[in-house]
Amino acid sequence: MDELIRQIFTAAKGMWKHRWLGLLVAWVVTAIGTFVVLSVPDKYEASARIFVDTQSILKPLMSGLAVQPNVEQQVMMLSRTLISRPNVEKLIRMADLDLKSQSKVAQEALIDDLMKSLEIKNVGRDNLYVLSYRDTSPDKAKRVIQSLVSIFVESSLGGTRKDSDTAKKFIDEQIKTYVTKLEEAEKRLKEFKVKNIELQTADGKDMAGQLGTLSSQLNQARLDLREAENAREAAKRQLDTEKSQNADITSRSLLQESALSISTPEIDARIEAQKRNLDGLLQRFTEQHPDVEGARRLIKELEALKQKEVQELRKTAMANPAVTSTNSLAYQELNRMLATSEVQVAALRARVGEYEMRFNRARELMKTAPQIEAEFAQLNRDYDINKRNYNDLVTRRESATLSGDLDGVGGVADFRLIDPPRASPKPVAPNRLLLMPIVLLVALGAGLAAAFIASQLRPVFYDASSLRDAVGLPLLGVVTLVMGENAAQTEKTQLKKFLGASCGLLAVFIAGMIFLSFMSGRAG
Repeated sequence: MDELIRQIFTAAKGMWKHRWLGLLVAWVVTAIGTFVVLSVPDKYEASARIFVDTQSILKPLMSGLAVQPNVEQQVMMLSRTLISRPNVEKLIRMADLDLKSQSKVAQEALIDDLMKSLEIKNVGRDNLYVLSYRDTSPDKAKRVIQSLVSIFVESSLGGTRKDSDTAKKFIDEQIKTYVTKLEEAEKRLKEFKVKNIELQTADGKDMAGQLGTLSSQLNQARLDLREAENAREAAKRQLDTEKSQNADITSRSLLQESALSISTPEIDARIEAQKRNLDGLLQRFTEQHPDVEGARRLIKELEALKQKEVQELRKTAMANPAVTSTNSLAYQELNRMLATSEVQVAALRARVGEYEMRFNRARELMKTAPQIEAEFAQLNRDYDINKRNYNDLVTRRESATLSGDLDGVGGVADFRLIDPPRASPKPVAPNRLLLMPIVLLVALGAGLAAAFIASQLRPVFYDASSLRDAVGLPLLGVVTLVMGENAAQTEKTQLKKFLGASCGLLAVFIAGMIFLSFMSGRAG
């Protein structure tokens, strides 16, 4: 650290030795910088503000019905791509900037200069855009901004309608393709159904389900057939018994005994039903309940009716035993039951035969059913996919149509000129009040650099340690310079001159700044 401080002090002493050279360089650089700053022509800025209203009332109303483009994004992209070569060429013709540039090189230079100078800034998030341009002529800058505003507003979103028409054309072509696919799929599905019509059911079951249903129906029909056959055999046995009993009766006493055994099955059935009803009522009510008393009274009436009918049958049997044996109610009932059983057995046999045939047929079809069902599932899947895609395309076509109509309606994106193009009354560039201090700082830096370079080109040893380090030999002693009065007076005079020259530089700079401030105030 001490070594660094020593080197800094040594460099400072060397620069102080060449201070007049540094001051001269500072004066020259200040003069040149001041001339350059004052010779730069004034530039005036023309600007305009445009607001793009993208919040249309049609957006919420048409939500879900039409495809709504991102208008804000399109406007932002338009603002970024507005300063393109074709637009700048159009702007030059609109602002009459090509009158002075006759050569191709001059026109290209003018285009490049405008593309670098034109600015479009987005202020905040409210779609507010500021267009600005600087030029030495305020009228020229204003004409350029007016032309740029016209190009910006006219550009708008005219490409959306073209995109919508292109999308509709593409969707129409796809719809035609899917219509052909749907017709082919429907034709294949119809041919398959006609070919395999016997495999189709109203409830939509597959072959395994149909086979299970047929098996259940066949088993139930067989069970019903066995029950009917058993009932028929029982009726036959009862009828044979009745015939044998009637054939053995040969005397009047036997006829009387047969008459005594005459029964009334209809009345007996009604009595039995009423008794069961009475048992059910007694489980819920007491003996004094009106329903219980009514049931008992009905049973007594039925029993009295039975006794009366039995007595009449006995009288008939005693009067004509032969007729009684063949025309009794039991015999007639048994004949009726036998006939009914025969009819039922025949019907059930036909049903069992039909179900067996269907079951055997279904079991044979089960061998090829999986392949057929797989083909049918594939046909249905292809048809469903084509139909779904077709419906989606039709929906999108309608949406594209609405989107195109929506784009043609005014108010989707409204360009409003907030501030018309105007040029600033006073120059906005260059800022000489800011450039002059920079010139002074650069001049001082140049003077210090010149003094430092001179000290390095003509080095001087200011202490014994520097000399010893440089030559690498032992130092025997140091001779000190003792200045006389004349030399000291001369040194003081030189110092005063240097300070005066330095203060003169600062004074000239301050006077120039005051003058520039005064001139700027008058120009404002």
